[in-house]
Amino acid sequence: MATLRAALFTLFQFCWTGTLGLPFLPILAMDRKHSQALARVWLEGMLWGARVFLGLRAEVRGLENLPKGGCVIAAKHQSAFETFLFHTVVEDAVYVLKHELGRIPVVGWYLRSSGQVFVDRSAGGTALKSMVKEVRVALDRGSQVIIFPEGTRVAPDDQLPYHPGVSALYTQLQAPVVPVALNSGLFWPRKGFVKKPGTVVVEFLPPMPPNLNRKAFMVELQSRIETASRALAGLPAPEASAQDRSNRPKSESI
Repeated sequence: MATLRAALFTLFQFCWTGTLGLPFLPILAMDRKHSQALARVWLEGMLWGARVFLGLRAEVRGLENLPKGGCVIAAKHQSAFETFLFHTVVEDAVYVLKHELGRIPVVGWYLRSSGQVFVDRSAGGTALKSMVKEVRVALDRGSQVIIFPEGTRVAPDDQLPYHPGVSALYTQLQAPVVPVALNSGLFWPRKGFVKKPGTVVVEFLPPMPPNLNRKAFMVELQSRIETASRALAGLPAPEASAQDRSNRPKSESI
């Protein structure tokens, strides 16, 4: 039954994407707000499909911790589910994405049209400078910028070193940074076709304190996100910081 439900959701995903993506292509020539509005409709539909076909719902906590206007949301990343969710929770979501996603036909066109921030991981320091510049523009117009510090999806009982991109946004732009914990990996595995029914909890934590140095910021950010995410998953607190592990595989983004 679980396999059938997953198959029905996948079919719905392709049909829903095609239904909105192709007829509304003229939006690509309009202001980014039109693409953002269409993205919200598409993602609300994806969440509806997850509820109907997978029995998967979302509970969002801690919205009082979100400041008004532009901010950086540093989130744990365990599944594709949270990539659907943020756009329907905040007013003007902008994701920091690997540049390969912008090359996907139709979907990539809309991502670029809506003002998402793309990072070329092979460009090193140049990519970091470009990301900071683009995020500054997004924050100045009041967008909420979502970045996944580990750079890739990670299972609930694991963690990877946090990449320096988020600390660059914090130190160079002095933007409010809101950590986000979640437990989506319990229901939507990082690898695998079958999903489990249940309630994904996404928790916005209090913003990071201002004026920390880079190292203190990274340690505190990781501690907050990992501790809260493991608690949501019913796991014990992390024993050691992944930031200090040198033998772990590298993640996929800045």
